[in-house]
Amino acid sequence: MEITASLVKELRERTGAGMMECKKALSETNGDIDAAAEALRKSGAAKADKKADRVTAEGRVGVASNGGKAVLVEVNSETDFVANDVNFKAFVDAVAAAALASGAADVEALKAVKLASGETVEETRATAIQKLGENIQIRRLVKIDGNNTVGTYVHSNGKIGVLVELAGGNAELASGLAMHVAAMNPPHNKAADVPADFVAKEKEIELAKMTDKDKAKPADILEKIISGKINKIISEVTLYGQSYVLDNDKTVEQAVKAAGGDVVGFQRLAVGEGIEKVVEDYAAEVAKAMQV
Repeated sequence: MEITASLVKELRERTGAGMMECKKALSETNGDIDAAAEALRKSGAAKADKKADRVTAEGRVGVASNGGKAVLVEVNSETDFVANDVNFKAFVDAVAAAALASGAADVEALKAVKLASGETVEETRATAIQKLGENIQIRRLVKIDGNNTVGTYVHSNGKIGVLVELAGGNAELASGLAMHVAAMNPPHNKAADVPADFVAKEKEIELAKMTDKDKAKPADILEKIISGKINKIISEVTLYGQSYVLDNDKTVEQAVKAAGGDVVGFQRLAVGEGIEKVVEDYAAEVAKAMQV
């Protein structure tokens, strides 16, 4: 069967594969476009396996929400260039929407969810790897599933995403709190959430920093001094204790209580956190190539 330009074009639009790959697949399947598409999908999976060990420290955070339900997904790529590609962005959005609609408990469950295209998330990931030429991984999924107000925020560059669950209050406050968490990255929600061993260690450090003169003060005075320092540290590491970024005259706790609300909890994802990035020395690479 003759492999026409229009047939190649149709296969390219359908699979996103390169022109020569499409032409080869059509030739090998005697012009059967369905068989060619399947062959390209299998080829994409093989390419995905080959790229699986390559570091993916870039990417984007996707968000989807509906009422009291919301999800964040972190999808990683090798380079920021691909992370900003329209096809990659569309994939991230589709994955987030699928995570919300399916209620998938984790990334592994999400991979088996079918998208509107009829392909699973994992099959679509393999196709994206083939099309974009980089390793792509769905790394994390976090969600809120309740009946409270949910505030969502994803930074304009897609690198940070936040969900905040707020009982009472209002949607505007929930959104503002999500922006605050994105900017200030508090490790804990309230003072009661700060681990006791952290507090004990900070007390030990503050005591060691004190002068002999201060240490010689009466026990009750010494305890007040130490408690004041510890309370300040706890304020810095808790959402409730921090100065609210949208109203610096109030702490977050004051802003939340003034609105009749209570922060149940929050989730924050930053792309690539915890991944050791490969630092490439291009000058050294070029110099080495010149010696060959």
